[in-house]
Amino acid sequence: MIHLSVKNTCNASIKSKGFCFYKATNGIKRHLAVDSLGFPFFTHCTKASVSDDVGLIEMLSDNINYFKSKPVNIPKISILLDNGYHPEKIIQEFEKIYPAIMTKIRFKLSPKPSKTEKENLGKTGFVPVKARWVIERTNSWMERCKSLTKNFERTLKNATAKINLCFIRLMLKRLAIA
Repeated sequence: MIHLSVKNTCNASIKSKGFCFYKATNGIKRHLAVDSLGFPFFTHCTKASVSDDVGLIEMLSDNINYFKSKPVNIPKISILLDNGYHPEKIIQEFEKIYPAIMTKIRFKLSPKPSKTEKENLGKTGFVPVKARWVIERTNSWMERCKSLTKNFERTLKNATAKINLCFIRLMLKRLAIA
């Protein structure tokens, strides 16, 4: 799971505008849940002022039927979260919406290398985390769609639909090559 703050253009409506203090961006946040290959499971757009936790809760709540349809006797779905999320808060909210959800999913925070681990590797500064690069690669695929570099849409639903169209186009291109 990750979110991406994107600036608005003058076309965006006031209802969809928000300010993200963390990234100092006036616009929207795009929330993505992807599989292990980087293809989208769920997409959702919110105002940039909405917290990461609330955006994730909204996205998964909109798709709660997916989790309800999963049998209990299969292994739990692991959802890897960025360190900006608070799993305890998210679990509490989901147990209100669908009490049995924690029998089907589990949240894990993305590992972050410590200073000693970096020193042992002989590296300093930014060290990429293998699992996190799946979502980062997905973001770069999305950024190739020129219409997604900024938010040009008047509603959040249209912004979400635009993301979905981008990924449909990407997957069709991959199928054509294969």
